[in-house]
Amino acid sequence: MRFTRLAQHLLGCAALLWLSACSTPPPIDRPALQRQVTEAEIAFAKTMADRDHAAFTRLLGDDAIFFSGPAPLRGKAAVAAWWMRFYEQPQAPFSWKPEKVEVLDNGSLAISTGPVFDPSGKAVSSYTSVWRQESPGVWRVIFDKGCNCP
Repeated sequence: MRFTRLAQHLLGCAALLWLSACSTPPPIDRPALQRQVTEAEIAFAKTMADRDHAAFTRLLGDDAIFFSGPAPLRGKAAVAAWWMRFYEQPQAPFSWKPEKVEVLDNGSLAISTGPVFDPSGKAVSSYTSVWRQESPGVWRVIFDKGCNCP
């Protein structure tokens, strides 16, 4: 009798393990995630317009890598320190906006790309940023690279 109950219990546990291993994760809502990243990128660009370096820094991943200077800037502190120069003057030296955002099928990473404008509004280059979802609805930039190609 004990053996039968133990066998039934073990079979039940095995069935549950098999079902959980075979089940597919729920589908992501890609349009919603793309909107989240677009909004995060717009907020990121707004930090420049608002001259708000602290808000810029809050949107950086701790392990961010930016290709801004002669060598890659590694980590939030290095990126924030190097980018401070762009926040010191009363007028923003440039602006940017997202044109295209794509999200991985698992919803963990996204890429945003678009034009960069000079103070007069002329497109002078482009950017690409990679965003990581750190918790539901919270996105941080982990890679950023500009291109001198409008």
